[in-house]
Amino acid sequence: MKVESAVAKKPSRSDAPASISIKDTPVDILIELYTKMIRIRRFEEAAFQQYQKGSIVGFCHLYIGQEAVAVGSLSVLNPGDKVLTAYRDHAHALALGMTADSLMAELFGKATGCSKGKGGSMHFFSAEHGMLGGNGIVGSHVPVATGAAFAQKYQRNRGVTLCFFGDGAAQQGAVHEAMNLAGLWRLPIVFVVENNKYGMGTAVERSSAIKDFYKRADAYNFPGMQCDGMNVLDVREKFAEAVNAARENFTPCFIEAKTYRYRGHSMSDPALYRTAEEVEKYKHLDPILVLKSDLLKKGTSESQLEGIDKAAKDEAKASVDFAAASPEPELSEGIKDIYARPWGGNLLPKIEI
Repeated sequence: MKVESAVAKKPSRSDAPASISIKDTPVDILIELYTKMIRIRRFEEAAFQQYQKGSIVGFCHLYIGQEAVAVGSLSVLNPGDKVLTAYRDHAHALALGMTADSLMAELFGKATGCSKGKGGSMHFFSAEHGMLGGNGIVGSHVPVATGAAFAQKYQRNRGVTLCFFGDGAAQQGAVHEAMNLAGLWRLPIVFVVENNKYGMGTAVERSSAIKDFYKRADAYNFPGMQCDGMNVLDVREKFAEAVNAARENFTPCFIEAKTYRYRGHSMSDPALYRTAEEVEKYKHLDPILVLKSDLLKKGTSESQLEGIDKAAKDEAKASVDFAAASPEPELSEGIKDIYARPWGGNLLPKIEI
């Protein structure tokens, strides 16, 4: 189902074009998308190494293979738009402009982390960048994102909310309740299921009564569509349409991004539920390699792309050094940022630690 044609009748404040292809996309935009994807890849590889060394503990879910979804979708947002996602949130934070230093420090549990070292891998946050948080409870952030979209409509600030979740979370009751309210109240939100084929280790075919998630949008009376999550330009095109519809007409949308993760569900997952042949098949569709090939065909030099890759590796290494050198949080931080104080008063007595 396509988003209502009425979207095209009004100009959008978004700079995203209505139709995007390799042929008509400026090389500088392609290089920007490539740079963001390679930065995410190198950051995730560095996180993997540091987890193996024991510098990072707890849960850690890598985004390797899915970079085109975060980069393509977030490239069409405006300042002031909001993003909420689940536990696989490193890429969204980087794509929104959060620094690799603050993210790696958060993985290390350091005071210089984006959540002051108290959130870890699944809880990156930055109000400044519109990143309203990753969330470790499956599907629980979807109602929160719907509330953020309600606030945007109530305040008439032309903002849009993007809400990302996985194919496993798509089965949660709260997700359906939130999408129903978005359809009922006509909220400026785009729901995104990043369908990487497996909810932890369970194949989609074994957990969902419907194979194509986007068709569920019919039940909520708003549009749904699929995009090729291994192709950053297809992602960008579909999200440009959906975001414009949400911004201009308060039209919610449900996008299913068909993608693939090359690593296990988390660091403790050996991914024995899939074959080596399947993984190899999808590696030929690697979104970074696909865009690199397109850039080479358009005349970008190999040396320029190697320079971008080297800069990404250097950034990731520098973020590890920054995190390692950063201080641990003070013990008193453990009881801060727990309750809101809208009137500036104290909700709890002073506790000495």
